[in-house]
Order: sequence, then C-alpha cells, then structure tokens
Amino acid sequence: MTPATAFKVLTGDQMATLEKDGSFAGAPVDLADGYVHLSTFDQLTETVDKHFVGQDDLHVAEVDLEALGDAVKWEPSRGGQLFPHLYAPLPLNAVVAYGPLHRDDVGKVKRPIAG
Repeated sequence: MTPATAFKVLTGDQMATLEKDGSFAGAPVDLADGYVHLSTFDQLTETVDKHFVGQDDLHVAEVDLEALGDAVKWEPSRGGQLFPHLYAPLPLNAVVAYGPLHRDDVGKVKRPIAG
C-alpha cells in the first residue's frame, strides 16, 4: 500500500519560490530528469544523507499525494525501491506541512510540523 503523503527536500531559496509563486517547478536535478523527486517518510533520511550532504538551510515539505492525482508515478530508483515521482510542478496547495529540516536524537529526519 502506498502512503498518503510524500516529502520534498528544498533549499531555502526553493522553499521561498514555492511560497511566493504557489508552485515549484523543480530543482535542477528534477528539471533534468523531467519530474519532481519525492520520497516516502521511510526514504527521507537516506535521501537527505545521499543528495544534500553538507548543505545548510534545508526545508522539508510534506505533500498530499491524493491531491496530485495521476501526476504521481511510483517508479523504481535507489536499490529498486519505488519512489513517488511528480510529473508536474509541485503546487503549494498540495503541501500539508513544511518547515526547516530537523533531525531526532538518532539522526532521522523529522516530519515538518508547520503548515
């Protein structure tokens, strides 16, 4: 069963664009690949550790996948795991919570609590 939400890691500038414009077309890697990369909560910490190492001012947006409808495709990626890929800009109205990236005591990325 697929989860109801997924997560997008954004830089501070990307988060500001999402808030200001009401949508986010994607990071450079998203634009190059043709879709916005999302992760499930279980995949989120590994995604941050692999693709955002050494970066500060990161934010996490929790996205309602149902609101995105057929634009979300579950496709194999890292290690054959299925990842949600968004074949459309990410609309702010599909974001149910967002905030600065924080980790718990064991280093796992926490869910955002602000909305």
